[in-house]
Amino acid sequence: MGKIEKQNILDIFDKYDKNDITIATLGSHTSLHILRGAKEEGFNTAIVCENGRDVPYRRFDVADEYIMVDKFKDIVNDDVQEKLRDMNSIVIPHGSFVAYAGLDRVEDDFNVPMFGNRDILRWEAERDLERQLLKENDIRIPYKYENPSDIDRAVMVKFPGARGGRGYFVASSPEEFDSKIQSMKNRNWIEDEDVAKAHIEEYVSGCNYCIHYFYSALNNEVELMGIDSRYESSIDGIVRMPAKDQLEVDLSPSYVITGNHPVVMRESLLPQVFDIGDKLVKSAAKLVSPGMNGPFCMQTLVNDDLEIIVFEISARTDGGTNTFMNGSSYSYLKYGEPMSMGRRIAREIKTALDEDKIEKIIT
Repeated sequence: MGKIEKQNILDIFDKYDKNDITIATLGSHTSLHILRGAKEEGFNTAIVCENGRDVPYRRFDVADEYIMVDKFKDIVNDDVQEKLRDMNSIVIPHGSFVAYAGLDRVEDDFNVPMFGNRDILRWEAERDLERQLLKENDIRIPYKYENPSDIDRAVMVKFPGARGGRGYFVASSPEEFDSKIQSMKNRNWIEDEDVAKAHIEEYVSGCNYCIHYFYSALNNEVELMGIDSRYESSIDGIVRMPAKDQLEVDLSPSYVITGNHPVVMRESLLPQVFDIGDKLVKSAAKLVSPGMNGPFCMQTLVNDDLEIIVFEISARTDGGTNTFMNGSSYSYLKYGEPMSMGRRIAREIKTALDEDKIEKIIT
């Protein structure tokens, strides 16, 4: 089957009861604030949840309806899609949705209206496409190595997809690369076929900031919603050791994200923050129409020269948005009220319905 046409989705939405819209998502990642924000804006809410993993959503009472499945990937099954359409659902994608449903099926088989641009999800998952988006408007990114044999300094090695940092590692030579690749295989973190897809880039020394934006297609404006940094295991555990102990222990650190904490940048950096956000939106509109519609994240490092360097993007709601479920310093400046990313998404949908512009924000 070919890619789903936007017109087909609009035809499906045309049959919906516009006065009884449900905001739905997969029960993982950022679903708590997506659903709570939808309720705050007056929508019905629904969650597609794996059996045995529904406790947080019931305890926090964020969902009106539950669609229980054996596996998260079942969200793309025909019967689940039919239930979602019967609820007049608009589905909000996030990292777990993309990872479990699979990009091919999201693009080809998921006949439920989705918030944002479903075509852009592949551009975050495939490193070469991601770099193309960033390079289109000269956003500063790390140097990329085409071959492990060319490694001549510290590099960061990554693999495709939304892995939450699993399998990432640092190497400083071809020999160290090969050794750590074997270690990753031994831990079943990567397969043989993943090695050819390894993305090798210069290791940039700097402070990590994950910057969360919202692009409003209705207002044609990029909003700064919040900033976070990450707790990553086992690297955070290792750096808590004294240096002499780090040298003695036989551990291969990785960068699996286990949590997030909110941060703010020095105010003099904010012009750069808005500049790179605007540039990415312009690149996306040119390369993958209609572009970066709704939430997105730029994962960055700030070096000694106070230069913001972008090493990764998320073209949908990023996990760090969980740090401002009741709003961030920046969303407060913009709205003067608690504004999570979930609530901001719901408000955009609400406004589009009120103004009869829903075609601008769903695919």
